[in-house]
Amino acid sequence: MSEKGCMKCGHTEAKTKEIATSGTGFSKLLDVQHNHFTVVYCTNCGYSELYNKQSSKAGNIVDLFFG
Repeated sequence: MSEKGCMKCGHTEAKTKEIATSGTGFSKLLDVQHNHFTVVYCTNCGYSELYNKQSSKAGNIVDLFFG
């Protein structure tokens, strides 16, 4: 049996945000933010998962979050 919804609370609504982060070494020292992620988060409890933006399609990410 496959359950749908947030892994923490079972809520069925999620939203996405885009974030960028610095890496290590010189990129951290120079504050170069070259790592880009899509964050999928539950609108009820805030549980979040990060997906590498280069390897994911926005339309499929929410489906991955809900299983």
